[in-house]
Amino acid sequence: MTAEASALSISVLGHEGAVRVSPSHVRADDRADIEAAQSGDRQAFDRLVERYQRDVYRLCYRYVNNHHDASDLAQEVFLKAYKAVGRFRGESAFSTWLYRIAVNTCLNFRAVRKLPSEPLEHDVADLSRGVADRLEEDELSDQIREAVSRLPEKQRATLILKIYHDLTHEEVARILGSSVGTVKANLFHALANLRKAMGRDKTGD
Repeated sequence: MTAEASALSISVLGHEGAVRVSPSHVRADDRADIEAAQSGDRQAFDRLVERYQRDVYRLCYRYVNNHHDASDLAQEVFLKAYKAVGRFRGESAFSTWLYRIAVNTCLNFRAVRKLPSEPLEHDVADLSRGVADRLEEDELSDQIREAVSRLPEKQRATLILKIYHDLTHEEVARILGSSVGTVKANLFHALANLRKAMGRDKTGD
């Protein structure tokens, strides 16, 4: 998503009355911009867009495997976030709140469409313990994307957030509204399913 696309259309949206943002979970560099955005400062929200647009775009791409759709979805995520920023109270990190919007947006999109895949240039996946080695081989990238796209939605969401975005189990649980135990179980099954799809379902792998 380009800077122009993000700076955008958000200018046509209204904002809600500001609320006090709790400092306990919110990064210091986010807090001032969030509070300013809640008071109607569009430039402050643009700074948040610039800070998180790459991560949100990559998350969307992992769901839809298509650059054009990922760009559209990322813009939709920020539009939704702008509309709702007045209700953000800092009970989680801003990134957690933003990822939750992104996951829901992507799930809604995937529910009604079957999407083709295309390579994500200069993207390096970071799966560990066996799967990572295969992900780094360009010739298998299509196979990986296809395998990930066939995972059950909870497994897919967990894998994208935990592995590709390097979030903690606790952060993933907050985004998906589940327990840490459920996140760990979904990740275990997602990796097992990927190994099977890649012909790597070996004991002790």
